[in-house]
Amino acid sequence: MHKGKKISGFTFIKNGLTLGYPILESTLSIAPICDEVIINVGFEDQECTKDDGTYAYLTSHLTDPKYKFIKSWWDPEIRKSGLILSQQTNIALDACTGDYCQYIQGDECVHEEDLKYILDGIDQMESDSKIQGLIFNYIHLFGNVDTYKFTRSFYRREVRLIRNHIGLRSYLDAQGFRFADGSKMKARLIKARIFHYGWARSQKVMQAKLNAFNRLYNPNYVAPKEDFTYKREWGLRKFTNTHPKIMQKWIDDNRDPLDLMTLPLSYTSFRRICSLAVCDFIEKLTNYRIGEFKNYKKY
Repeated sequence: MHKGKKISGFTFIKNGLTLGYPILESTLSIAPICDEVIINVGFEDQECTKDDGTYAYLTSHLTDPKYKFIKSWWDPEIRKSGLILSQQTNIALDACTGDYCQYIQGDECVHEEDLKYILDGIDQMESDSKIQGLIFNYIHLFGNVDTYKFTRSFYRREVRLIRNHIGLRSYLDAQGFRFADGSKMKARLIKARIFHYGWARSQKVMQAKLNAFNRLYNPNYVAPKEDFTYKREWGLRKFTNTHPKIMQKWIDDNRDPLDLMTLPLSYTSFRRICSLAVCDFIEKLTNYRIGEFKNYKKY
């Protein structure tokens, strides 16, 4: 928590148990710095009675009064560009009463060693009112928890803490935030990391997650007949650092013995691989990512 300023945590989730989200761990990872945590749980029906047990699971584990729950219906008509994701994020954001809002998605986690960097970032925001958000570095675990993906095809940074009450909204498919007119905020890069476990689930659970995700964009989506399998793709590296402690049980339960680094590199598109290799080489030399998509202006 921050002396003198209220921090709200917020997140959203739907079918977290079925799709293998570490939503409990995600929420707990930001809780130490938050005065309140808003958790928006999605349901299949307008009466909010049908879900996969996620609501009961979370409410039975998060019993402190600081955790505040919302039930929300996921309207199947909201399909375009994954807008249901930003809509559900904004429902949680609108319930935040803090001066600053720390966002976390259901497959993300903050390392306990990085909480101090977030608080330091808020101190910077207190000293400079022009800073509207904080940018976090991303670690995208891929295939299993011992491998991560670092290439321009995966975003390397995004805003996860914003100043409240200035009109910022979750944008498109909820990757980041912008103002209502689409303009970008001014944000400061900090040392804090987001550990993203969205691609570190078992292959069976990953297939279910991809099917559910694709239906958010296309109501006519037909699931492929072949089973999903991880492949060694361009940009994979061994992960040798520590994971957040709160993730240890989830990691033990979901660790895949498959070592992607021992597989041959998948050349699904030789031209694309060459393009990524050149761009990644330039980034390694200069720390500049060619054509990087940003929801913010670095300040």
